[in-house]
Amino acid sequence: MLVQVNGRYLVQRVTGVQRYAREIVARLGDRVSVIAPRSAAKGMRGHLWEQAVLPCRLRRGLLWSPSATGPLAVRSQVVTIHDCAFFDRPEGFTQTFAAWYRCLVPRLARQARRILTVSEFSRQRICEVCRVPAERVVVIPNGVESGWTRATSEQIAAARERLNLPRPFVLCAGSLEPRKNLRRLLAAWRALGPAKEGLELVLAGAEGHVFQRAGLGDLPGDVRLVGYVSDADLRALFSAAEAFVFPSLYEGFGLPVLEALACGTPVVCSRGTSLPEVAGDAAVYVDPENVESIAAGIAQLLENRALRDDLSRRGPARATPFTWDAAAAQTWEALRTAL
Repeated sequence: MLVQVNGRYLVQRVTGVQRYAREIVARLGDRVSVIAPRSAAKGMRGHLWEQAVLPCRLRRGLLWSPSATGPLAVRSQVVTIHDCAFFDRPEGFTQTFAAWYRCLVPRLARQARRILTVSEFSRQRICEVCRVPAERVVVIPNGVESGWTRATSEQIAAARERLNLPRPFVLCAGSLEPRKNLRRLLAAWRALGPAKEGLELVLAGAEGHVFQRAGLGDLPGDVRLVGYVSDADLRALFSAAEAFVFPSLYEGFGLPVLEALACGTPVVCSRGTSLPEVAGDAAVYVDPENVESIAAGIAQLLENRALRDDLSRRGPARATPFTWDAAAAQTWEALRTAL
């Protein structure tokens, strides 16, 4: 059984989609063969490689494209489509990116042997947007690695020193793009008043080349932007935070929420799209379109120690079934069946 993997993700910065591909492929091991560009291939160069060069390098068998795009010339293919944000929230991307995905992804979905996705919410949107029957779309949730648990006090202290974060803080982590709703989060933070006394809001993440700029403007003195951080530092930030807030407008899965839960961090997140599938009863939910709702959710956690302790206990238990090992096993079964 020959399964080849579209390895374009290997030359891209690691965010949620790339992490998914790396974690699954690592666990599939020598059962798959990864074909990647020989040099960095961002933007249109990457798409040209994918459409013109990759098909020429394939042998007979099955191609798995784990990052939403793949070569239209290859019929024997399984594609993972993480969400339909390119269709539902196109204003969050550059016009070129959104237009290309709106053209490519539905065509690719209709001709692929099988489609993998990461939530029931995304399956519903894929079926509607791409006009494919539900039985061709397989839901395999994302996971966390077994070692992604609460960091030690030494690891937390080292990360605080590296990032210059001596004060207690509330954390938000993710790409700096309009879909993450950071402008409303900042407005909610300003509205908190005494509830945030002595705390900072820490934003961890960076802008991506396919996203529109988040347009945050000048940040208040109690808001810190630490940029893109390593996995080790990110786990330490989750573990150190008083709470994790994620008021995203649209998520196909919401990996940062799962990572926060696994660390036992109390979570405030949006009640829409896929996030309730991930957080279950282990989060405080808010209306991401409403600044007052976001502020009230954060204040509820900060002012209620018993609630924070309860969510800290619930989080790891909620995260336990979501593992990369399980996701890899289900992915292999889907690929085997497709071939």
